[in-house]
Amino acid sequence: MHLLKLDWNPVTGIDIVGNFKIHFYSLMWVAAFVVGWYIMKRIFTKEKIALENLDPLFIYTVLATMLGARLGHVLFYQSELIQEDFFSIFLPFSFKNGVEFTGFQGLASHGAAIGIIIGMYLYRRKYKYKSILWILDRIVIAVASGAVFIRIGNFINSEIIGKQSGDFPLGVRFIQDYYNKYEAVQITGIKNVQKAYDAIANNAELLSAVPYRHPAQLYESFCYIFVFLILLYFYAKTKKSEQTGFLFGLFLILLWSIRFFIEFFKEPQGEEYINWFGLNTGQWLSIPFILIGLYFMFVYKPKTVAK
Repeated sequence: MHLLKLDWNPVTGIDIVGNFKIHFYSLMWVAAFVVGWYIMKRIFTKEKIALENLDPLFIYTVLATMLGARLGHVLFYQSELIQEDFFSIFLPFSFKNGVEFTGFQGLASHGAAIGIIIGMYLYRRKYKYKSILWILDRIVIAVASGAVFIRIGNFINSEIIGKQSGDFPLGVRFIQDYYNKYEAVQITGIKNVQKAYDAIANNAELLSAVPYRHPAQLYESFCYIFVFLILLYFYAKTKKSEQTGFLFGLFLILLWSIRFFIEFFKEPQGEEYINWFGLNTGQWLSIPFILIGLYFMFVYKPKTVAK
């Protein structure tokens, strides 16, 4: 029996003109970057780092995150796009069924993490005021806060949905996942996609076919709040910020351990996914990050410069 249940059929954006709309998912990314910029500004001010280094860091982070997340999704979960809709990999449009503005749908957190690390390496080559690990130890605080917004955006978009919740007390029926927009229009005969979904939501027979699922996106977002708070505590209230690589390693362990366990509640992503020993693609990709985190927390020793 579901003690708390929800039929999820949100307006996902603001229509501008034609097929172009401002997606709330995109606004969540904007919020993530704005909050991250503010956090890094506070850190730079606290540690007396010239703020002229902040805007380049922001630009590198945005480009590295978006490019890494997009390429990661394609390589890990949707490699068929390379042949079927190549330009949609780099442009916010789908060209498969005519030209349609979609925004950048399909972004992988594992790819984003790799992209950020590479981006910080490139940033450090040009701006040499601190070591790359000093930067990573601090930017992960901003990244953790941003992850909260991104998973909320996934929930708004009815994507990265959970498995059927069965007797679990919390269940959500993702109407816009069960019926894609083409099906919604065809079934209802209503050309306006949102109105077609509204008609389905008000039709008991059509709605009854939609199963209750775990809101895995919200589980993950909620957990990331604690990742952010833990990192902030160790940075602001302890001397661990002085231990090179500690915060970076702690971030990797916390975030990817959460990701590993939340995957048990998620449906597999993409048409091509791993299922080895009962673990899926997201879990296998999380394990190396956890091991790297353990290394930086407990093994890594910064090189000392001989005098």
